[in-house]
Amino acid sequence: MATLLIACGGTPQKEAPEPVSPATETTPDLKGLTMPASLYRNEFQAAEAALARNQWMVAETSLTPLAETTLDANDSARLTYTEARIAHLRGDDPGAQALLKAMDQPGLHPAIAYRAHNFQRHLLDLQRDYLTSAALGAQLLAIAPSSDQLALKRSVWHDLMRTPPANIARARGTSTDQQWAAWLELAELANQDSTHLATGLPAWQANNPGHPANSPLPGGLQYLQDQTAAPHQVALMLPLSGRLAPAGKAVRDGYLASYFKARQGNAAPFEIRVVDSDLYPSVTEAYRAAINGGARMVVGPLSKNAVAELALEPGRPVPILALNQMDGSLPAGNSALIQFALAPEDEAAQIAEVAFGDGARRALLLRPAGAWGDKMEQALRARWQTLGGTFSSALAYTGQDDYSASIKNGLGIASSEARRRQLRDMLAEPVEFTPRRRQDIDAIFLLARNAAEARSMKPLLAFHYAGALPVYATSSVYRGSADDRDRDLNGLNLVELPWLLGSNRELSEALAKASIDAYPRLNALGADAYLLQSRFLQLQAGPDLLIRGDTGLLSLNPQLQIERELVPAKFDGGELAPR
Repeated sequence: MATLLIACGGTPQKEAPEPVSPATETTPDLKGLTMPASLYRNEFQAAEAALARNQWMVAETSLTPLAETTLDANDSARLTYTEARIAHLRGDDPGAQALLKAMDQPGLHPAIAYRAHNFQRHLLDLQRDYLTSAALGAQLLAIAPSSDQLALKRSVWHDLMRTPPANIARARGTSTDQQWAAWLELAELANQDSTHLATGLPAWQANNPGHPANSPLPGGLQYLQDQTAAPHQVALMLPLSGRLAPAGKAVRDGYLASYFKARQGNAAPFEIRVVDSDLYPSVTEAYRAAINGGARMVVGPLSKNAVAELALEPGRPVPILALNQMDGSLPAGNSALIQFALAPEDEAAQIAEVAFGDGARRALLLRPAGAWGDKMEQALRARWQTLGGTFSSALAYTGQDDYSASIKNGLGIASSEARRRQLRDMLAEPVEFTPRRRQDIDAIFLLARNAAEARSMKPLLAFHYAGALPVYATSSVYRGSADDRDRDLNGLNLVELPWLLGSNRELSEALAKASIDAYPRLNALGADAYLLQSRFLQLQAGPDLLIRGDTGLLSLNPQLQIERELVPAKFDGGELAPR
């Protein structure tokens, strides 16, 4: 039986090397793509080392000796490429694009061209033009060194999975490149259920024997070709009668809606047994009862404490897809315990990427005091600084009475007003004066805990002269349904579940009509719990795993936790729409 299904326990597979980021590359000596010899090798290497540390001013200084020097064609191209990277880190992406476009001419050295095209893909990804990035990556596979092939292939597939299915279909319909059309066909095929993939993938491979994506298939798709190892009975173990019953029922409804939809399409060849974990003295006993009833896989439990309890059970005989995430590391066990949660810190890291892609480099951070705010700031700060962003200041507010004061201090309004008082006292007469906010901020991260908090703070930013600054938040600011009060959030950028942006409109609307209490995010969690359970064999791909779901683009980290990449969205006219 498949490794992850029965025996991976708490020890993840060794992670394959990640692709080199063009924004931090140090021009390695790639076989067949070695950089040309240069009289200014030291200057270029010093600039590249500075860029790897996100120190664009140091990199610029390192290139100063080349400013008034006559350079040969290769050195001139390399200088332009390095200047494009400097412009990007400085926040001038249009300038970076213009420099790269100037390099696109015949005779460019292959090693410089390869790096320039990879950097171009980096910029395209930040601008969310994933389809163009994937197409460029597919072309680069023909010239990439063997050491780059696996990472580049993974990157192309990641871009395709980020691309909306409708865009994939349109591109496939107009493509005249057979190899690129095959990439697009495989991306369309990957959206089908596991039963149809088991027959569709061999047919695609037979029709495309020499394709770069053929062997192995990307995203772990190859593990779905043999469905004989899939469990024949699955237990859905949720709290359905106690304090967490409303949440448990919302997850159950999303799961079963997806299950019965698959059954209508002659998929889902397994039985589902619903187990109310509240009817047992402990979640461990509920788990054992499910196994005794014939389950060969368990989906659940839902609470953090219940997940931690099952994690301490060393003799787990069947794998578990837990619908929460425990604190601390996962103990080893006889079979896998995959943790799948709607973790808000995932979103904090992603809004950093959205803001950086929009050109922001120096930000103000506003977040609530307390453990939740600490955790969110840590995730945001780590990703923002890795990308090359900095913070002008970071302020923690304690409550509604503190909102205005926190914003004034963060924007430097209080300092501006103090200068007015000093000037008035010096002149001993009234002074006509308009306070100014500090000018070294180009974005604001508003890590509000809920919609009410965000609705109170967003208008205050405009009141304190920061209405023109882009503001970024997580999905916690959106209730998940239309609300006239959301007009106060107009212009706010965030990342949101695809489910709430129409990815599975038929199911989401049906569940919204049928539910007395609306828990759309938990419906989406249930839908993706079914998706992951039906594709559990695919999780053997480890770091290569990639599945497009209703809670985001799903991947697996070395701690056996499902990570989600959400969709950038923006409030406009009181409504939330994809960007």
